[in-house]
Amino acid sequence: MSTMNISLPEQMKAWVESRTEHGRFANSSDYMRDLIRRDQARQLAVATLQAAIDDGMSSGPAEVFDPEAFLRARRR
Repeated sequence: MSTMNISLPEQMKAWVESRTEHGRFANSSDYMRDLIRRDQARQLAVATLQAAIDDGMSSGPAEVFDPEAFLRARRR
């Protein structure tokens, strides 16, 4: 595993330390890894959503939606 040193203002350092004192994280490295994993998951979710939006935009003009026809078809 690689090592990375980061500089934080005192207020942020205190926050990280407080997150590790309550037992969820063993140390500040565990906390930072969790933040990075969450950020990666968020970025993937945003990319997935953007791809769906792009697909929708490139699929052509929207069609009129008939909710009654939809419900009838759903009941069948």
